[in-house]
This record gives sequence, structure tokens and C-alpha cells, in this order.
Amino acid sequence: MTGEREMPLNKNAGDDGPGVNDLDTVPKLFFDRVARYGDRVALRKKHLGLWNKISWREYGRMVSRVGQGLLALGLEPGDRVAIIGDSRPEWLYADLGNLSVRGVSVGVYTTNSAHEVQYVLAHSGARFFFVEDEEQLDKVLQTRDQLPDLEKVIVMDMTGLKSFLDSMVISFEELLRLGKDFGDRHPDIFEQRLARTRSDDVATFVYTSGTTGPPKAALLSHQNVLSNSRSFARHVPAFDTDVVLSYLPLCHIGERTISVYHAINMGFTVFFAESPDTVPENLREISPTFFFGVPRIWEKFHSAINIGVQNASWFKRQIYGMALGIGHKAARKRLDRRRPPLWLRVLDGLASVVVFRKIKKLLGIDRARFALSGAAPISPGVLEYFHAIGVNIRESYGLTESAALISMHTGDDIRLGTCGRALPGVEIKIADDGEILVRGDNVFQGYYRDEVNTRATLIDGWLNTGDSGELGADGHLRITGRKKDVIITSGGKNITPQYIENLLKFSPYIIDAVVIGDGRKYLTAIIVAEEENLIEYAQTNRIPFTTYRSLTQTKEIIQLIDGEVQKVNRELSRVEQVKKFALTDKVLDQEDDELTPTLKVKRQKVIEAYKDVIDGMY
Repeated sequence: MTGEREMPLNKNAGDDGPGVNDLDTVPKLFFDRVARYGDRVALRKKHLGLWNKISWREYGRMVSRVGQGLLALGLEPGDRVAIIGDSRPEWLYADLGNLSVRGVSVGVYTTNSAHEVQYVLAHSGARFFFVEDEEQLDKVLQTRDQLPDLEKVIVMDMTGLKSFLDSMVISFEELLRLGKDFGDRHPDIFEQRLARTRSDDVATFVYTSGTTGPPKAALLSHQNVLSNSRSFARHVPAFDTDVVLSYLPLCHIGERTISVYHAINMGFTVFFAESPDTVPENLREISPTFFFGVPRIWEKFHSAINIGVQNASWFKRQIYGMALGIGHKAARKRLDRRRPPLWLRVLDGLASVVVFRKIKKLLGIDRARFALSGAAPISPGVLEYFHAIGVNIRESYGLTESAALISMHTGDDIRLGTCGRALPGVEIKIADDGEILVRGDNVFQGYYRDEVNTRATLIDGWLNTGDSGELGADGHLRITGRKKDVIITSGGKNITPQYIENLLKFSPYIIDAVVIGDGRKYLTAIIVAEEENLIEYAQTNRIPFTTYRSLTQTKEIIQLIDGEVQKVNRELSRVEQVKKFALTDKVLDQEDDELTPTLKVKRQKVIEAYKDVIDGMY
């Protein structure tokens, strides 16, 4: 594949294409919803303490203006338009406005460094770049001499930039004015370009997490993302009265699927978190009815509840313990698809009213009719806990390359330890070596400018996921781990570290773990403590420390973590047990390239960073 502009990704721009009413592309579906819902609330953004309303009609007007503004700047079909920013309405306006005139949207993580931003812009050949604010603008200004394709940078929030002058940079408001002027002079061009959008047009480049090297740009078409959303809609009882909170990066396919594609398809009202730091507060304020969380979110919820209970009075701890025991009994019956007896239903109802309802309200998930975990594996113990308190989380499995979802739990058909059945229209099979293979309209078109990896990933129409798994007789998929992560000990035993790591992370004092042992006699682990809970434990137990680093080196904390490791070891076979561990003196973060933007651990980076520590454990 080539990035040359004279060979656009979205070809046949002169074809009439399908009619708008066919709804076979994201913008056609979007404008159908604008006509259907009109003055109903589509989006809400907080300003000066109030959740301001944005109607579907206003949403459509802004998308049209952005699309017309891009046409005024000279956007051609297939041109790439990059966007960097936290979840906010302008991100959606930029994305959908661009798609409406047959551009290709390229999301960029706000946590990316200037060098990483330059890589994405150069690799994609982006002509236009929407940036959130001065901080993100600085990143592109540092490297623009290495970006020959880049023509204009559009700034959403001009705070601190009112007197800034640069011929390459314009404000979002200026783009809207350009769009209005262009629309007044050429009233039909936007509609004509919209009508020519095609289902096989590339809609977006989604860059993979880069856990094993430079990020790859997965090409997803309108057909890919819409087929996935429509399959999801057939499985999930979603309504146009549902409320969701957009808080994860919109350049991640999971968040964009929920906040853009599903929201358009099913008519959700999308609230935008004020910032990553205010997510807990915003959750409590809006109590979404539809909530998607990555495993780390659910793990932090679980951890916070447990620490809160430990600090409660003796009486409250006893009441909580009894209620949780009842909840677990009832949940296990339901998960086994058996109706709990009347006495248990009565006690479970009482536990819900007296204990669990308050916990869920404190977390902001008391109205969550549908709760989903995805983007990475989660401990079955965490899932069972939430089922016990009345939050029926479904687990899902998907990849960037599958336009998000491949399988998920639906209805009451929940099997802990699995990721549910394949979505309608999606086929799953297991290769001879255990790799999960997927086929369907949701499977991507390939990697941009990377034929080698495309050929290795798409073979005979099947997406080779790189994940190992098992498919049960009931159709439920169980993920056993990444093929490349399987540990083979010096004794020849094959071990999947992910399973052990998830058991360790069930502890409220452990937020991350990397199990090591490839070619070694036994398993060890690099363990990252949950900082807030560890500090609270130290303060409660009067353990003296000066810094977090000094705290992790105290005898009491090492004994605490050792106790958590031993609990896990009791659930494992001898060969799977963690014989030694090392506690890091800091949490993992993205700045040190130890976590992906979706908070998945970069195993090799951690192993390299702690090589001496690991060697010392052997």
C-alpha cells in the first residue's frame, strides 16, 4: 500500500455510489439519526458545573460545518485527518465531519510524546491535524519540519493562544466560519460528497498498542465498524434512552465503538468526562445505564471497596461479610443458570437494599443495566464479585483488527472464565497450534504500508489473532493467553502467565504483575503495588516511611505482598506457583513506555527494565 495522495484510499470519488437512505456508512447512518431525533439530547458536556445539552440537530449542524470547512481547505477523498484530544464533542465533530466528505480519520493518543505524534502523522501522511489545546499543539510544532504532508493544524481550545500567529495553525471556530462560507457558496457539495461515501471506504486508521514494536495502522472500513455495531445491537438490549460516559481515549476502537458507532446506531446520550481525573465523580453524577470498563477500572473498583470495608467498623464489616456471602451464593446459582430458592432470593434482595445498593451508588454504577469488560483479560474472581453485588458484568473479546468485538456474554448466558460466544456474522475457529482465527465483515482490510504483517495476519480470509484459546462445545471462547507470551520452563512445562497474573491482580494491594520463567527452573514475578491502598495500609498499621519507594522496601509491606502471593499459589499447581517476587519501587506508567495507552502492560519493556532484578531472583 502507498501513502501517496494521488492514489487515494477511498477511490471512485466520481461514482454516484449508494443513496443516502441505504445507511451503509457511518455518516449516512448519523444523518438519518439527526433527522429522526431532531431536538432530543445527543451529547452532554459539563461547563461551569452544569451538564450542557447538545441536541442531535446541533450535533448534525456542527458535523456539517466541520466537513464543509475541510472541503474549503481542499480535502480530497482518502486524505487522512488526524485528531488528538481527550473525550469531547469536538473530537466527534472532527471525526464525523471528516468521514462525511470521504476523509479518513486517524486517532492519536494524548499521552503520546512529540516523537510518537510525529511517527503517526508521518506514517499516515495526514494533511490536517485537529489538536485539543496548546500542550498538544506544541508536540506537532516541535516536529513539523519532518511532516511534509501536513498542511493545517486546527486547535479546539485556544486558551493561551489568543495572540499566537502561525500560517499553519487555525482555531476550530475559524474552521467553522470557513465551513459556513463554503456551504453558502457551494450548497450542494457536502451532500454530494456524503452521498458518495461507500461501505468499503476506509473510515479510520486505528494504531495498535505497540506492545511488541512500532504501532501498526489497522485499516477499518465503514462496513467493518457498522457490521460490528449492528451485530452488537442484535445481542444487547440497548435503547435510545440509555446514557453512557465517554472517558477512555476516543482513538481506541473500544471507546469509539461505544461513544460514536453504538451511540449513533442505538441513539445513546453521550456524556463526556471532564478529565481522566474526574471520572469517578462524573460516574456518580450521571449514573450511566450502559457502562464499558477496561479490566483496570473494574479492578480499581473492587480494590477500593475492599479497602473501604477494611477501614469500616467491626459491625459494618460483619454486615458486609454476611451480605457478600449471600450475594455469592445467589450469583453462583444464576451463573449456573439455576433459579435461586425463594429463601435465597429474599436474603439476596435484602442484602441488595441494605448493602450493595449503597456500594453501587458510591461507584456510580447503580443504574448500569448493561456492564461490559473488555480490551484485556480480567480475573474471573473480579467478575464473580460484581455479580455477587448485583452488577452483571459481561466479558468480551476483541481486537483493533476486528473493529472491536469478536465475542461476548449475552443475556443470562454468562460463563466466567470465557468471553462468550461469537457475535452474529462472526466465525471463530481454533488453529491446530491453538491460535484463535476469526472471519467476518468486521475483519479489517490490512495494515497501512505494511504488506508483510498484513499477509501474516490475514490468511485465506481469516484473521490470525495471535491469541491462544479454546472453543467449548457450547460455543463459548476461552482465552488462554498470547501465543508469544507462553512460558516454557527449563523442565519443558508450558505455562500461560496471563492466568497467574490475573489471580495476583485480584488482590487489592496488587495492580500489576509480570510473571517470568521462560527457560528458567521456576516462576518469579515483578509485582507492582496499588499505591493508594498500600499507603493507606501503612498509615492504618503505623508503618513508618518517607517516600513510596521507601515504603515498598519495608519488611511489613514485603510480608503483606508475600501473603497475597501465597494465597494465589494455593490455587495453582506446583509448577505454576510463583517462587520469588520483586516489588517495584514505583507504579508502571506510559511515560516510561511500560504501559500502552489502554493501560496494558508492555511485558518485554518491563522485563528489560528489571533484568538485573529478575536475574537476582535466580
